[in-house]
Amino acid sequence: MLERIRNQLGSLSAAERKVADLVLEQPYTMMQAAVADIAASAGVSQPTVIRFCRSMGCTGLPDFKLKLAGSLVTGVPYVHSSVRPEDPTSEIAAKVFDNTVSALLKCRNDVNPAAVNAALELLANANRIEFYGLGNSGIIAADAQHKFFRFGIPTVAYADTHTQIMAASVLGEGDVLVAISNSGRTVELLDAVEVALHAGAKVVAITASGSPLAKQATVTLVADAPEDTETYSPMISRIVHLVLIDILAVGVALRRGPGVIGQLEKTKLSLRPKRQGSRHDDY
Repeated sequence: MLERIRNQLGSLSAAERKVADLVLEQPYTMMQAAVADIAASAGVSQPTVIRFCRSMGCTGLPDFKLKLAGSLVTGVPYVHSSVRPEDPTSEIAAKVFDNTVSALLKCRNDVNPAAVNAALELLANANRIEFYGLGNSGIIAADAQHKFFRFGIPTVAYADTHTQIMAASVLGEGDVLVAISNSGRTVELLDAVEVALHAGAKVVAITASGSPLAKQATVTLVADAPEDTETYSPMISRIVHLVLIDILAVGVALRRGPGVIGQLEKTKLSLRPKRQGSRHDDY
């Protein structure tokens, strides 16, 4: 509900906007307040409060409070932001799926085509591509390397901070570093990015908007997942990052033309002797 309010601020009337601002500032207080108290605090009429609730897709104030309460329920620390210990297995599965799907839809709506196009231009013409990430992001970097080396571009992934900064120092013009970080604030990664830029390489960042990494990079692909990774294990953000990597991989394959098809065919044929009793590829 809070995310819905933020997304619809621009479409609300001036009076409804006052109610929205109040809810965003004091969500827990609004859950307990009567319509008259909300109207008085926002400086609007009581019918305006009801109109605001209906603008949010609710039948009235009680329905709005119920949905707002659902938005404010916290999950199990360090496990998942939506699940609770008493949830049945079916609900756990539904919540994990629903949260992930919602995050992907938000990312799809937020993606900047111009930034994607600029990133594809750099990657498709790169002499060398390196993927850097730490911890969970290091796994995503390895997945990216697994996709991109098939295009015939020298590609490597590093998850060690010492290796990253040494490798960054020998990059040059025509090389591209893809830096992956959910927070965009990891000091060691920022240091490696600075070294790469100083060496003449370009940097594509997959990270949160407004982060130090986003500001430092040549091109930034914003990945703002609604997930507090300080408290919860990063699940949603990981999926969003993987999808952005897939977008880049597909885009680079298309830009590099028919020659890439031959490269991909070679990698597929090389796996055939490794499979038993099946024509399908699991790689």
